[in-house]
Amino acid sequence: MITTEQIKELRERTGISIAQCKTALEEASGDMTKAMEALKAKGAAIADKKSSRDIKAGTMGSYVHSTGAIATIVEVNSETDFVAKNQEFKDLANDLAMHIAACSPADVEELLAQDYVKDPSQTIDTLVKSFIQKFGERIIISRFARLDASDPR
Repeated sequence: MITTEQIKELRERTGISIAQCKTALEEASGDMTKAMEALKAKGAAIADKKSSRDIKAGTMGSYVHSTGAIATIVEVNSETDFVAKNQEFKDLANDLAMHIAACSPADVEELLAQDYVKDPSQTIDTLVKSFIQKFGERIIISRFARLDASDPR
């Protein structure tokens, strides 16, 4: 029997809807780890289905390191303004900017393959797919720039 506490814990850990959390827990016979893996797999499948949708909105995320020597800006796009204006979406963009400052990827493809600096158990690609699952829209990282005052070009 799945408890509301288990569902609540999984929702807090993933941010995914209560219904999806309940279903994942039921399919995993209450095993939290298996439920999280199932949700990740489902997120990837949802992202694949949405990959052909048009991108029409977005937001910029930015980060300046405490030393002031490194700054980044990243453009993250979604299908609608409803998602682009959501605070969680804006937080995602800012977290991506911080990750770019820390890990210095060469391009978006390399960025997507990197382990997420705040949670090395997932890649940036997996992180983005979890937001696609959460919001139900296609989300892409369009471009970014990283400036380093110790490396003027």
